[in-house]
Amino acid sequence: MTIPHLTAADGTTLPAIGLGTYRLNGAAGVDAIGQAIRAGYRLIDSAVNYENEGAVGRAARAAGGVRDELIVTSKLPGRHHRYDEALTTIEESVYRTGLDRIDLYLIHWPNPKVDLYVQAWRALIEARERGLVKHIGLSNFLPEHIDRLVAETGVAPVVNQIEVHPYFPQQEAIDYHREHGILVQGWSPLGHGNDLQEHPTIVEIAAGHGVSPAQAILAWHVARQVIPLPKAASPQRQIENLDVFDIKLTDAEVEAITALGRPDGRLADQDPAVYEEF
Repeated sequence: MTIPHLTAADGTTLPAIGLGTYRLNGAAGVDAIGQAIRAGYRLIDSAVNYENEGAVGRAARAAGGVRDELIVTSKLPGRHHRYDEALTTIEESVYRTGLDRIDLYLIHWPNPKVDLYVQAWRALIEARERGLVKHIGLSNFLPEHIDRLVAETGVAPVVNQIEVHPYFPQQEAIDYHREHGILVQGWSPLGHGNDLQEHPTIVEIAAGHGVSPAQAILAWHVARQVIPLPKAASPQRQIENLDVFDIKLTDAEVEAITALGRPDGRLADQDPAVYEEF
């Protein structure tokens, strides 16, 4: 299965869909991630706080000839934003994966009240220059945080991974990123623990295309040039989630799904302006 790619302002390309790996740990995680790679996934999302960099790395190492096609991702936790700590943490991430580099490294949350994210960003820049990581980006950063990073370091991220799903469509944020050539990845793209996949609008659009509600939602992400990161352990779900690029939603259908957005649409009220995670 051929997956399209999206391109950032600096020419970096990323697959248009990826695999979320939260709670894919240990031997079972290695098996699930390996199956996903064999199914065609090339963007694998992880984080220090997921405690599964080892499983991701083992699956990537076992991928053989497709290793160079993979974008193995990890994320710096908030407790290690100080420059020296951040560099050591990145080194340890590389060692845990057993790979010669991590392809994409992100700052997991800005934690603006702590106000060390510029130090963390400088550490990611240094890690890239040292070849520890290939590409660098952000997760859960607001436009004002990104503007500050660029103003103080001159280096823009290639990607920002943010919460995006039909109940929280983030249109203004997506417009900002597109204007600045920053790719958007969407975490929890199918919602989590809510009734999104049973919503009548989603069900009707899915039925009209002969696809599942999950596939209709992922097609909505694709139409908006958001890179969804659905998590799936079963081979059937992994393949179903990949099989969305031939689903051509109309503009009206995209708008109808976007219109499901709610003021309280965040899954866990994690507003990056005030939320902190360490």
